[in-house]
Amino acid sequence: MNALKNKERRPERKARSETGRRPARGNAAPARPVPRSQEKSAGPATSAPAESRPLIVRAGEPPAERIPVILESSGAGDFHLIDSGKGLKLEQYGPYRIVRPEAQALWQPSLAAHVWERADAVFTGDTDEDGMGRWRFPKEALGETWQLSLLGIDFLGRFTAFRHVGVFPEQIAHWSWMKTRIEEAKRPVKVLNLFGYTGVASLVAAAAGAEVTHVDASKKAIGWARENQALARLERAPIRWICEDAMKFILREERRGNRYDIILTDPPKFGRGPNGEVWQLFDHLPLMLDICRELLSPKAIGLVLTAYSIRASFYSIHELMRETMRGAGGLVESGELVIREAGLDGKGHGRALSTSLFSRWVPA
Repeated sequence: MNALKNKERRPERKARSETGRRPARGNAAPARPVPRSQEKSAGPATSAPAESRPLIVRAGEPPAERIPVILESSGAGDFHLIDSGKGLKLEQYGPYRIVRPEAQALWQPSLAAHVWERADAVFTGDTDEDGMGRWRFPKEALGETWQLSLLGIDFLGRFTAFRHVGVFPEQIAHWSWMKTRIEEAKRPVKVLNLFGYTGVASLVAAAAGAEVTHVDASKKAIGWARENQALARLERAPIRWICEDAMKFILREERRGNRYDIILTDPPKFGRGPNGEVWQLFDHLPLMLDICRELLSPKAIGLVLTAYSIRASFYSIHELMRETMRGAGGLVESGELVIREAGLDGKGHGRALSTSLFSRWVPA
């Protein structure tokens, strides 16, 4: 199952960070949903965040499953992966060729050294996912930002101190899926985008006709997202930009009884909220997904989880998603997002570079 697919591996961030981001199946019949009144509360999650609640013990059968699913992109809009190897990747972002570290590129580059040497920007410094560094511009000094476009959405690329440029192109797989489902719904659709970073996914959803709530703990990320909104000419689109700790926000939404048709959640491995809240993926993800389930509307379209920079199998988040959605029916499909090398002209079909794990629940 292939598809086109904002996020490389994320560095440590303030759920997003102060820097503005990431400062890195079978076909069983669906089970009948179990009324919430029949579900019981479990004890609190391990190392629960300051604002928390007990996990809910779910009854009923887990959803059907489809595994492994590889969602592949060979590029889209102003992006494609040119080549990779020796722990690096050579990418095209609009007019610029960019070289950045990529630990999973264990092989040798396909293209000659002189092609790599013609890059417009090279990230240097700490090669750790959470490490800071600086950009080197071999040809001439470049401005901090430049314009890019994906799925018809214009936005700003930016050379950040954490090697990222404001978009994670492998996510186009989920964005394309979301865009199609919103357009097919023929009804008002509410989207919640948690850890939304620079807002490209939120703008794709809004352009497709959805009402969007975008949550990120970084003021810089929210400011960048608002710049993107103006550049995309979507100033009047129904988007709420929320600068807040994601867990606090969804707990409050649950108490208020607010519901969403599509939820995207793209949490960091580790992060801190604006008031010092600590996020640890392995400790807090079960509760986050549990709350997200409660936030799904009766006519929910899907719940999408992406996980970067973790030492785990996709099975870990796959089984967690199935347990979270136990009794809800539908299907959980999980696997990896990959980007395919496309060469200098963007038309090639080279090696696949794995970028992240994902799990997605959809109704029957």
